[in-house]
Amino acid sequence: MSNNTVILHRVLTTSPDKVFRAFANSDAYASWLPPHGFICKIHQMEFREKGSYKMSFTNFSTGNSHSFGGEFLEIKPNEFIKYTDQFDDPNLPGKMITTVRLTKVSCGTDLHIVQEGIPAVIPVEMCYLGWQESLEKLKKLVEPEIPDA
Repeated sequence: MSNNTVILHRVLTTSPDKVFRAFANSDAYASWLPPHGFICKIHQMEFREKGSYKMSFTNFSTGNSHSFGGEFLEIKPNEFIKYTDQFDDPNLPGKMITTVRLTKVSCGTDLHIVQEGIPAVIPVEMCYLGWQESLEKLKKLVEPEIPDA
C-alpha cells in the first residue's frame, strides 16, 4: 500500500468469465462488494464503457449510509475493468480510480485490483481491510460449482 492507493491480488479457482460476471451483474455485485456489516443498494448501473452507476453502503449496526457513484471508463470482457468512484459526501473529496485485471491461469483466474486516489480522511489500511473482506465474499460467490437441479 502506498499513499492513498491499495493493491490487491488473489487467485480464484474459477474462470475469468465467472469473475467478470460478478462485477457486471448488479445483483451479484451488490452481494459481494460491501465489507462485512454493510448492505449495498445499487440505485442505477449501466455496465458499459462510459456507463455510470450510483450505489450506497449502509452500516447494518448504525443505519448510517454513504452514497457514491462513478463511470465505467474501460471494459474488456473477461479481462479488464476500469472505473471511477466519487463519494456524494463533500467531506470525502476526490475521484478514485479502480483498475481490475483478470488473467486466465492454470487453476482459474489471477485477479489484480488497484484503487487509487482514496480520500485522505479514509485510513488506507481500513480500505485495504474492507477490500479483503469483499474479495473473500467474491470468492464464496464465484468458486462454487453448483449444478442445475
